[in-house]
Amino acid sequence: MILPADAQRALDSFGHCTGWEQRARLLMQWGQRLPELSEADKTETHRVHGCESQVWLVGERVDGHWQFAASSDARLIRGLVALLLVRVNGLSTEQLQQVDLPEWFNQLGLSRQLSPSRSNGLNAVLLRMRELAG
Repeated sequence: MILPADAQRALDSFGHCTGWEQRARLLMQWGQRLPELSEADKTETHRVHGCESQVWLVGERVDGHWQFAASSDARLIRGLVALLLVRVNGLSTEQLQQVDLPEWFNQLGLSRQLSPSRSNGLNAVLLRMRELAG
């Protein structure tokens, strides 16, 4: 599957990291770039259940391709969610169903730092995306 341009940029930037400290710093930077959701979008309706941190997700299909926006109250999760968004934004419903979340974070060199609860939370975000796209 061809990666969206932003996802390829993320892979390239994480590929230059030599250790966890650099990856962690870069992860925080990706999280800071995540556009803030409006307070109107931070409702129970948009909250992703299954995350220890609070995560809100909205999505819409534009010309057959999905665009998602999300926010979290936790800095590390904001970074992970930002990296998930660059992987899925612009995909069709069919492509979205095929995204391999563990493989994506493995390619970024972040899979070892994903605790089971963070992995579960990110899976919950991806599942919610698929529900919205369903």
